[in-house]
Amino acid sequence: MKLILHDLGEGYAELLERKADRVIAADGKYAPCQGCFGCWTKHPAECFMKDKLQQVCRQLGEADETVVVTKNLYGGYSTAVKNVLDRSIGTSTPFSTYRGRQMHHTLRYGKKDLWKVVVYGDITEAEKATFTYTAERNAINEGYERSQVLFLKDLTELEAAL
Repeated sequence: MKLILHDLGEGYAELLERKADRVIAADGKYAPCQGCFGCWTKHPAECFMKDKLQQVCRQLGEADETVVVTKNLYGGYSTAVKNVLDRSIGTSTPFSTYRGRQMHHTLRYGKKDLWKVVVYGDITEAEKATFTYTAERNAINEGYERSQVLFLKDLTELEAAL
């Protein structure tokens, strides 16, 4: 299953729905993570907050390919996308294991194929390097076999990037 997480406006909904099995809009119409770790321990992979991100851990966990479309924010995800990713900590468990000779949390949903990040907006070379490194680390942490980062000059290139 292919999932797209994005911070784009409603004008891109039709395009994104054509390109993915599931779409999550990081539109800010949800509460930020409270850091309670309930999605890890009390009710695995489900947030206690009753909003549109209550099942986000399961949605992201079930995806074989995740595409994150985000505006550049100093070499990192936009605030709205980062808030969604913060709410998805329940895709792993609180237990630890070694992957690639490094300590990581045990995966709740198993290995996946591709963590792809599509970045738009002004970006420097240093920010590109930061974004690439962050995407690689996110892919490892979430159990993806590979990662890819694409930098768009403008959103007219979006369809080809997806």
